[in-house]
Amino acid sequence: MAAKAIVPKTWNTDPLSPAKAAFYSAILPGLGQAYNKSYWKIPIVYLAIGIPTYLYFKNDNELQRYRTAYKQRLDGRTDDEFYQGRTDGNPRLSTDALRRAQDLYQRNKEMAMLFAIGFYALNIIEANVDAHLKQFNVDERLTLEPFIHNDFLTQPQFGLTLTYRSKK
Repeated sequence: MAAKAIVPKTWNTDPLSPAKAAFYSAILPGLGQAYNKSYWKIPIVYLAIGIPTYLYFKNDNELQRYRTAYKQRLDGRTDDEFYQGRTDGNPRLSTDALRRAQDLYQRNKEMAMLFAIGFYALNIIEANVDAHLKQFNVDERLTLEPFIHNDFLTQPQFGLTLTYRSKK
């Protein structure tokens, strides 16, 4: 009997695959994850980018409310929304409180924008890294296993065992 020749597995490695995934994610967030067939990550990407974007616009609307009232106060008017409903003539918020509220909402708006941009960049990086790791050759002959040796006479020993089995 003749011995069979062992033919090694060939891996489909496309060197442009990580660049394509990153490009697709830059064009439309989540598209790189779809290209990598990691569909479960797409809702996470949209939540990570969508929540800070929502908070950006919410803080912008609040900033405009307080800025409008502050400008009306500087003009000497007493008809802003924080005077309405008051019978004693005193506003619910002072002019100084309106200024502080503007600072707060401006800072929150800027932080939300930074988070949205950060998660957008993280989306691109994740698609690129995932495409790289999909091409990683995981050979069944190479194993990494936890090692626990418990002998009653000595202290337990913990570690990792790296094993490489040669071809049979």
